[in-house]
Amino acid sequence: MPIQTRLPDSKLAEHDRLYRSLRVQVMHGELPPGQALTLRGLARSFDVSMTPAREAVRRLVAEGAFTLSSSGRISTPELTPERIEELASIRALLEPELASRALPRAHFALIERLKTINAANAEAVARQDAVAYIRTNLEFHRTLYLRAQAPAMLAMTETVWLQLGPTMRALYARLRRNEPPHHHRVILAALKAGDEPGLRLAVRTDVTQGLRHLAG
Repeated sequence: MPIQTRLPDSKLAEHDRLYRSLRVQVMHGELPPGQALTLRGLARSFDVSMTPAREAVRRLVAEGAFTLSSSGRISTPELTPERIEELASIRALLEPELASRALPRAHFALIERLKTINAANAEAVARQDAVAYIRTNLEFHRTLYLRAQAPAMLAMTETVWLQLGPTMRALYARLRRNEPPHHHRVILAALKAGDEPGLRLAVRTDVTQGLRHLAG
């Protein structure tokens, strides 16, 4: 049986902090597609040693947040149209199902919370703040999906979001939005009405329409 290596607790904390920070940056589009990174640069930026930096990158490569070339070059993913289409299709399968499972638990307080997040999303659009737009957009969906009580399905969905983060930033720049997503309002209306088919359609359209602009 191979010996399992374990980081000391202090290194484990450093690795986890770096991993979580980088994960958020990638998911929210703070790093553009194809952004090159180095272990030394990451270690210096986060004031950690090479070991936790290496472990954090290893985890993020496994999740698809970073790519690692045969020469050891680390970068954020540059997705082909085929890959974008594939990830959009995964979102179209998973997210309507999560929304449907959340619907029986979509009480007044949840709908009000989603309205507040959507207002913040509209403010980000007005400021032309791409990172805030992506962050509040994902927060809107995640807040709803948490009510599904389907942690494995949500984890799979977040992995897709992670791979798409840099591409979503590129999409925002291409579409130059000047108003918040229309389908968020349709989602809210379907939740309020208890309309499961309408909710599924609104979520599916919302999570795929922008990505199809990039894949097309």
